[in-house]
Amino acid sequence: MELTRNSHHVFRIVYHFVWIPKYRHKVFTEPYRKGMKDIIYKIGYDYNIEILELEIPKDHIHMVVRSAPKICPSWIMQVIKSISARNFFKLYPEIKKKYFWGGALWTQSFFVETIGNANEEVICKYVQNQLREMDIQEERAKQLRVF
Repeated sequence: MELTRNSHHVFRIVYHFVWIPKYRHKVFTEPYRKGMKDIIYKIGYDYNIEILELEIPKDHIHMVVRSAPKICPSWIMQVIKSISARNFFKLYPEIKKKYFWGGALWTQSFFVETIGNANEEVICKYVQNQLREMDIQEERAKQLRVF
């Protein structure tokens, strides 16, 4: 268990976030997946949001973040979603034109949970394995279509 200290607090706050693009479009294939990862890590660096894990399957995003007590989870999402959408559309205008002509990349909703001591490692592994699990599910679906 890693504790963080500042002048007035000793804390350990870790959040697991999940959010989806508008209409749940499956846009995060390569090179868009890598582009979005780079954008989110840069936002984390610029805004002092410590991103422990980040994985991007085709139609949603998983992120594990360590935070300070003064930082609200909704603020983290507001910053990540607004800046990532703007930068993603600048980098890939063809995606905006094809899928998100209404102008919004993300839905308004998101999922967030706090991660306890025992669960942090489990949740981080879950996030790391998202792409592998997605590939397994797609392979199973292909096999079922054969019959």
